[in-house]
Amino acid sequence: MLDTATVQIIKATVPALQIYANDITSHFYPLLFAQYPEVLPFFNKTNQGKGTQPKALANAVIAYGANIDELGNLSEAVSKIVQKHVALGILPEQYDAVGSCLLQAIKAVLGDAATDEVMDAWAKAYGQLANILIAAEESIYTAKEQQPGGWRGEREFILVKRVDESSVISSFYFQPQDDNGIPSFEAGQFLTLVFDDIGGIPMRRNYSLSDAAGKDHLRISVKLEPNGVVSNHLHDKIQLGDKVKLRAPSGDFTLRKNTKPLILLTGGVGITPAISMLNTEAGSGRDIRFIHAALNSDVHAFKQHVDQLASVHEHIKPLYVYSQPEPHCQPHATGFIDASMIAEQLPADRDVEFYLLGPTGFMKAALAIATSLGVPESQIHYEFFGPAEALTA
Repeated sequence: MLDTATVQIIKATVPALQIYANDITSHFYPLLFAQYPEVLPFFNKTNQGKGTQPKALANAVIAYGANIDELGNLSEAVSKIVQKHVALGILPEQYDAVGSCLLQAIKAVLGDAATDEVMDAWAKAYGQLANILIAAEESIYTAKEQQPGGWRGEREFILVKRVDESSVISSFYFQPQDDNGIPSFEAGQFLTLVFDDIGGIPMRRNYSLSDAAGKDHLRISVKLEPNGVVSNHLHDKIQLGDKVKLRAPSGDFTLRKNTKPLILLTGGVGITPAISMLNTEAGSGRDIRFIHAALNSDVHAFKQHVDQLASVHEHIKPLYVYSQPEPHCQPHATGFIDASMIAEQLPADRDVEFYLLGPTGFMKAALAIATSLGVPESQIHYEFFGPAEALTA
């Protein structure tokens, strides 16, 4: 618990940090990578280049400072950070590295305004946050290790099957090398793949699980990205029988289990976690509307699978929308998903669980439509890049 004087200093300096947030994070990351190169595998170079990671870190620091005396306001953000860190395998000593470089960056940017008193206050505040996160992460590490089929750290799996779901998305099926089973997981969670050397660089990447739990394998479905180092490695280099290190399933963006109608609105590769949700609920009798937007049938993954489920379960109703349809394969609608299309899938009382999964621009547009149609915000589920990926990913 921070003393009153420290809290007052933190709250008084938050406005200055907000003004110079971009400068601080721009200074922070080069320091971190230069002084602690061992942390590089935990960071996504693409997100660094786009600036989304520095922006997320800046927002997280500012939010923490602004709520330093009411940390309960940050419980949701903290949960996301914890899940992300557990997935990547963040260790307590790495908090020291981040804290040291963050304080150096604040001092360098604020200059004389960063007095010894101010720096001491922020050091205490960061220490409090680190201790909160470390304790929460340890409890999850322990729970994952102790559940049936669970493990801590990295575990070797073997690629036993690969299926091309579309021209750009392929599914990879992994089974453990040992005989210790596979843990259950929640629909919507993801795996972390750990590579010791891709082009001379160790890397870690998260990919959504794309099947229901309870199978003898763990499946991810990955889009081949033109500049995606790991996605290209998976698609072009990994062969059947090869070993891959995995970390246990993680993530708090999961399917709510109830009897409300379920709307799964997906765009592009956002379909992969939605398939896990669909497969999990297919036999429940729950009304499910599966809406997918794609460029055309060539890049539309899992179409045959969803159609097959819909033919067996009358409560599952798909709707496909192509922006550039091919003559030989017409969807239910063409162009872009609009309010009228979504309105037709909603019950009159709007009492649904509404999941948005896809590119950020797609989700923002869909979120605006869902909100305008009267779907309660508490029942609209989505996840943008944010504080959960501020310090890592």
